[in-house]
Amino acid sequence: MYIESAKQVGEFIGQRNLSLIYGGGKVGLMGAVADASIDAGGKVIGIIPDFMMAKEIGHTGLSELVVVESMHERKLQMHELSDAVITLPGGFGTFEELFEILTWIQLGLYQKPVGILNINGYYDFLEKQLDNMVVEGLLKKEHREGLVFSNDLEELFELMHQYKPIEQLFQLKKDET
Repeated sequence: MYIESAKQVGEFIGQRNLSLIYGGGKVGLMGAVADASIDAGGKVIGIIPDFMMAKEIGHTGLSELVVVESMHERKLQMHELSDAVITLPGGFGTFEELFEILTWIQLGLYQKPVGILNINGYYDFLEKQLDNMVVEGLLKKEHREGLVFSNDLEELFELMHQYKPIEQLFQLKKDET
């Protein structure tokens, strides 16, 4: 189910002549997204740390594969090159990347849409938790509203197109972090 949905995301991106910027691996859901996007004629740029290339998990069939020195550099380049972030079901790495970008939004370092494709209700618990954080006063409503959820890819893209940057109380610059 997840792999099929990942392929649909890749086809969707490729068919619309959008570029996919991702972590550069040939395995897992994102490997499937990349393959489907390439098959649909899309441009796919992977950014991968050198230690992962050494383990031979880098996708060598991409439009472009950038090898960097660290995970931090990988994430920074992915976010600088991207116009939006779509999150699929995943594990620790997915959550780490998602929460880092949400933190960057809070700090004013990232002002682009972030959407979660909630396949099979995978992220229902997260959506409820974020809503609870607002109720408990631990998360600002505008920061919660900056993250959109949908189980439908077309609807998710539409919600993301409606994104308006959050007005920040303060704005950090990347060289201040």
